[in-house]
Amino acid sequence: MIKIRPYQANDAEALWHLFFNTVRVVNARDYSQAQIEAWAPESFDMSVWQNKMTDLQPLVAELDDVIVGYCDLQPDGLIDHFFCHHEYQGQGIGRVLMNYILCLADERDVSRLYAHVSITARPFFECFGFSLVNEQKISVRGQELTNYVMERRFE
Repeated sequence: MIKIRPYQANDAEALWHLFFNTVRVVNARDYSQAQIEAWAPESFDMSVWQNKMTDLQPLVAELDDVIVGYCDLQPDGLIDHFFCHHEYQGQGIGRVLMNYILCLADERDVSRLYAHVSITARPFFECFGFSLVNEQKISVRGQELTNYVMERRFE
């Protein structure tokens, strides 16, 4: 059974590896090698990542004590990070995380969720009722990447 728990400071390195490998393996089907390397660089300052995770306070998904995904929900409704382990794709991890976010949004009375979604993740977000706001080009370490601002409103 997939368990969702709050982030702990000692999760930072595992979440970096999950992020890195997921971008390098899963997102590689929609982005060039140069874009992938800019998005998930080989060398990265772990203290910067730890600070980012501390700020995000992500929710961590575990399956049999293995971290298999993570996501966050910011007070304004932003889902800043949403990643499922590259070796656990298609096993319901994303569904469990998104349903958890939807419940949290309801509890917190958040009227709008939004995210900057990769080409790869767009169909997943659409399955959960998110709609396209706009396509955008972002610059990451000298590479231009396409992503989408998507939102889901609650009435």
